[in-house]
Amino acid sequence: MASSPFDWIDEQASLRARAGLVRTLRPRPADAGGLLDLASNDYLGLARHPEVIEGAAAAARRWGGGATGSRLVTGSTELHAELEGELAAFCGFEAALVLSSGYAANLAAVTALAPHGSLIVSDAGNHASLIDGCRLARGTTQVVPHADPEAVRKTLDGHAGPAVVVSDTVFSVDGDAAPLTELASVCADFDAGLIVDDAHGLGVLGDGGRGAPQAAGLAGTAHTVATVTLSKSFGSQGGAVLGPAKVIDHLVNAARTFIFDTGLAPAAAGAALAALRLLRGEPERAARARAVAAELHERLTARGLSAVGPDAAVVSVRAPSPEAAVRWAADCRGAGLAVGCFRPPSVPDGISRLRLTARADLTDAQIADAVRVISRTAPR
Repeated sequence: MASSPFDWIDEQASLRARAGLVRTLRPRPADAGGLLDLASNDYLGLARHPEVIEGAAAAARRWGGGATGSRLVTGSTELHAELEGELAAFCGFEAALVLSSGYAANLAAVTALAPHGSLIVSDAGNHASLIDGCRLARGTTQVVPHADPEAVRKTLDGHAGPAVVVSDTVFSVDGDAAPLTELASVCADFDAGLIVDDAHGLGVLGDGGRGAPQAAGLAGTAHTVATVTLSKSFGSQGGAVLGPAKVIDHLVNAARTFIFDTGLAPAAAGAALAALRLLRGEPERAARARAVAAELHERLTARGLSAVGPDAAVVSVRAPSPEAAVRWAADCRGAGLAVGCFRPPSVPDGISRLRLTARADLTDAQIADAVRVISRTAPR
């Protein structure tokens, strides 16, 4: 058999298999296959809400199936502008810019706001999209220990020139919250910008789900830029950058993942706008998601499992090994419960765990069922 320039992939595949780190795609049936879902990021239970579905359908009927081009050519509709205005107002920022994904939003914010000669201070626990933004930016990146404002201060001290501090607001692996108030204070002392990814805070934290920056009193401040995704609490797809109007104008002119990418499909924009309006009218959904997370944590730890206390809607339960985590998640699925399974290299600390998503629409009976399944199938 002739050799291939991709033969090196075979060795990589073998290494992954021996380490128990092979990933596979599992198509999700439309009815969820009868599984209780604690694996998705549908924190508010809006992905299948009739009003959200109709928002998507109505947008597709009016604007078509796709955006047809980049936002600067034909991909901006009145719907996109409407979503940006309402999203900025809801979260407390001056302006917003909608992109095709939360990943694209993070790349846009970091690369466009960290030019040559700037310093980027990045938390060690940041999401891959922020890490990739740092790699692509022309500034110099310094990674600091997780959730350590003093380490940020020491890194900024002595730097001459523009600087930005980059952090998740709620870290996706353990669900712990960043010390935003302390980070903002350090940034103010050194006139540095603060870029925060609120993917797991929007819809869960803040007044009626307005997000972690609003909860910390940072929304609308001159130093703060936030990114969000529309694919979690809003049950849709897409991302956005929120911040001062001059920052958003700069992104329109300088952010490559905005300029050269096709705009967000109208159906996704319509669904997100419907979800935003639902949350505005039903702010108790945010508190319910937090309460469900707290209940899951309390019940699981009472049964002797090692679970991290949730700051938002993510509950992380430690597993003894990658193989045990995979087997545990599979056993849960066999018992009718879908859970997330995080293993290296997706976890920065090398500890495998089940990742549970608290949803606002879970009933007390479903919470009890989930705890029973997780406890019964736990590695011994």
